[in-house]
Amino acid sequence: MDEVRAHTPAYLALHESGELAERARRAQAMLRRCVTCPRNCRPDRTVGQLGVCRIGAVAQVASHGPHFGEERPLVGRGGSGTIFFAGCNLQCVYCQNHDISQPSARTPALRHEWLAPTQRLAEMMLDLQARGCENINFVSPSHVAPQILAGIAAAAEGGLRLPLVYNSGGYDAVHTLRLLEGVMDIYMPDMKYSDPAIGERLSSVADYVLRNRAAVKEMHRQVGDLAVDERGVATRGLLVRHLVLPDVLAGTADVARFLAEEVSRDTYINVMDQYRPAFKAAREDFERLCSGICRPLTAGEYRQAVEEVRAAGLWRLDGLVPDGSTPSPREECP
Repeated sequence: MDEVRAHTPAYLALHESGELAERARRAQAMLRRCVTCPRNCRPDRTVGQLGVCRIGAVAQVASHGPHFGEERPLVGRGGSGTIFFAGCNLQCVYCQNHDISQPSARTPALRHEWLAPTQRLAEMMLDLQARGCENINFVSPSHVAPQILAGIAAAAEGGLRLPLVYNSGGYDAVHTLRLLEGVMDIYMPDMKYSDPAIGERLSSVADYVLRNRAAVKEMHRQVGDLAVDERGVATRGLLVRHLVLPDVLAGTADVARFLAEEVSRDTYINVMDQYRPAFKAAREDFERLCSGICRPLTAGEYRQAVEEVRAAGLWRLDGLVPDGSTPSPREECP
């Protein structure tokens, strides 16, 4: 951990100047008529009113701990210190964590024991640091960015020194991201789709592509391309996740072109092959509502997606084998 701690995370200077606490105060004010994410639901979350995410003034944390299944630059020796937030500003029909991310509209909160006020969030971050994690990885943070900022300010006061990772579904508001400038060291957004109609069908947001691309460009403006230390552990920069979907529903070729032409050809990207039908997409009657999403990805579809990413000019693929060939896919699905 000494090598990682030799890198000074961006938020420490803001903490010393008092700006980090001021950013947290300004973010908390957004909760009164919530415009934290592009949904712009505008409930007063400070008095228990709820928007799409179903989370009020206090963040809820489903779990936290070292995670060794994240992208290679995040894991290192100590693992990525993940904090998994409950609720979500997306409503993906294939979500594998839907019991955590999409509580029933009839339920005002998920589970009382998951409530994580500011000091508890800070304690989680400091615990992960004490356990030897390489970074603090905020998973599904878009709807609780104000609460996260407050927790970071408290954790910095308590001695937090690890790099911070903003690990989002990619549906983020640029004005919220600007409050995070100089706070987050690493941004890791999803880029789920390239067709707005698919975003509306699969995640209930017609403007996903517009908002997602604006957010990714803002993230890159803040932190640049992914930088790693001598051990290959990330210290700063942008890392993009793209889940390949059946029937070209994710629009991989267009996502890759956008990154190569409008962000950077040096963008680090994880082209993921683990799609399987879950939640609503696993229902037998759902295929008529959304053709193609109710079956697993095939090995051929994944190979094609990787070829499209390379053809666009991107070369920093997570899991790329040394000889530059396509990463070994799973067996062909029936």
